[in-house]
Amino acid sequence: MEERKTGLGRVNFFCITYNWGKMKSKSMKKSLIEELPKIVAEGRKEVEEILERLSGANKLGLQTNELVLPAKDVAQSGMFEGRIPEVNEKEWMNRLIYGDNLFAIQALLAGDPETGLPSMRGRVDLIYIDPPFDSKADYRTKVTLPGADLQQKPTVIEQFAYADTWKDGTVSYLKMLYPRLALMRELLSDKGSIYVHIDWHVGHYVKILLDEIFGKDNLINEIIWAYTGPSNTKGYFPRKHDTIFWYAKKEGSQIFNGDKIRIPYKKLETGKTSGIFKSEFTLDAAGKIPEDWWSDITPVGRIHSEIVDYGTQKPEALLERIIDASTNIGDIVFDCFAGSGTTGAVAEKLGRKWIMSDLGKPACLITRKRLIDQNAKPFLYQAVGDYQKEVFAGSKMYRRVGDLSQVVLQLYGAIPFADAEQHQRNLGYIKENKTLVLVDSPNKMTGLATLKRAQELRNTFMGGWQKVVVLGWNFTYDITEAIQSLDDSKLEVLVIPPDLLDKLKTKASYKKLVESGKVRFSSLQYLSIKPIETEDAGDGKERIKVALDTYVLLSPDNIPLDDKDKEKLSEVIAKDPLALIEYWSIDPDYDGVTFRSKWQDYRGNTENDRDPLHVVYQTELLVPKNGKRKVCVKAVDVFGFESVVIQEV
Repeated sequence: MEERKTGLGRVNFFCITYNWGKMKSKSMKKSLIEELPKIVAEGRKEVEEILERLSGANKLGLQTNELVLPAKDVAQSGMFEGRIPEVNEKEWMNRLIYGDNLFAIQALLAGDPETGLPSMRGRVDLIYIDPPFDSKADYRTKVTLPGADLQQKPTVIEQFAYADTWKDGTVSYLKMLYPRLALMRELLSDKGSIYVHIDWHVGHYVKILLDEIFGKDNLINEIIWAYTGPSNTKGYFPRKHDTIFWYAKKEGSQIFNGDKIRIPYKKLETGKTSGIFKSEFTLDAAGKIPEDWWSDITPVGRIHSEIVDYGTQKPEALLERIIDASTNIGDIVFDCFAGSGTTGAVAEKLGRKWIMSDLGKPACLITRKRLIDQNAKPFLYQAVGDYQKEVFAGSKMYRRVGDLSQVVLQLYGAIPFADAEQHQRNLGYIKENKTLVLVDSPNKMTGLATLKRAQELRNTFMGGWQKVVVLGWNFTYDITEAIQSLDDSKLEVLVIPPDLLDKLKTKASYKKLVESGKVRFSSLQYLSIKPIETEDAGDGKERIKVALDTYVLLSPDNIPLDDKDKEKLSEVIAKDPLALIEYWSIDPDYDGVTFRSKWQDYRGNTENDRDPLHVVYQTELLVPKNGKRKVCVKAVDVFGFESVVIQEV
């Protein structure tokens, strides 16, 4: 294990003043009615600036993490018996995008010839979104390991995003939503429409924004989704409905197939003993067209057959009705708050094309597994490429992130440069061994571009340095491959402990950090595999055997967990390190550019080993003979960290 423990010395106090679970709204001194004109004006200006940038040189693009060709392991004998799928990469590809949806939408509007994506402006036929409703929601994710249940906190990127979304209560939420809704309108085709799923917390204010952006006359329906379930309420009636606002891009031009949908009629029957009335569905085959209140669709409960252990999961029947009503086969459906991936899963089953995005790593992992499990068509798993270029252009939060970088530098044991000596506040140095230290932003993914910049700074900044250390919060999926490709012994990449943000939130926690005198900056996790074995299988084919060796997660401090859960994790790491692998996949003919996932296994796939808490550790693939080949193995652990191993055969 490589880690750095350092005493703090004197550190300027930096307090992260937002805690989305206990926030008090400063702007609530003014009423929301007074704030709305300002929200709209600022939102319009932001959207205008974004649309102007779309044609510029720094427009956003999408970086392909995986081309997923669903082929999950189902063999009982260790030999993969399924056919490795083929794909025509020039045809339309469905897309799952990891990252902030504001940047994902911009990338979709801009288009990207390198990944075969035309501009999606005016091409999307249906948008469904289910944005977060409540600032006090619990964003933790349950992680079940052999002998241990953990509660994972959000990643640092998510922490900053949620904090910005709710720092001023509903005002901040509406500021977040306005530009996204306005840009979504740009995606819609003339026959397209948008469904916005919301509840009582902010629904009435969101409708005002929708009226402003889409036009009050373009409201087609206010749909009430009513449901029942257990309630522990005191002082109010149980809240058992959501609202779905349905707007058209152009009134009268929207697709509508709802008149072809039928649900059973209800009839009233008298109870045998009580004399009260109860409501039951008839089996009348004709049925009736659904009205604007839907009470026949049950939510996803704890024992629901569709459950994927995601807190805000919506039932497939709900999305089936929406997609059936407002699209035709082959139309494009978009959801940028994808969550558990219900929209894409249903669109896939109904023969529609789809694009989904989400900021949460757990959400993307669950969605990817769900699509593989249902044997979806090949799809791209992507991230917004280098979106940090846009993040800090005139950003109001630059000072805040700069202050945080200064603190991290000092916690590492580096001396920050004076402001006069640099344009940015994220550089420091260690005088004794002439080491330059760069702290990356918590709002971005540290990847190859950052590492190259660090090398350049090491060679040129203030006369040059012997070594450069990059301290990052979040990392691109291919960070291991990027480090290997640079092969630079004078470049070191370390992980900033994610719970550092928690320890800087209050003076008490900061004081405790100072008193402990220890902060750990650990190396990245890594995967190792055994030497790949091959044998001739005849008919121009060969059998390759791929087996995992071990997985090293260098420190539980890299994971956003409470201390008690870190102790549990340490025990699992010591006893059963491969139990941390959530998903692994193989590209038997890696070209060094695009990872084509042609075989997958994941925890929860019990069709091969009947063990829901472990992946299989080895497999055999039958592949065409290809002389020398590069076999690439990718693994994702239960916390969303990715590792890549390439072996030449």
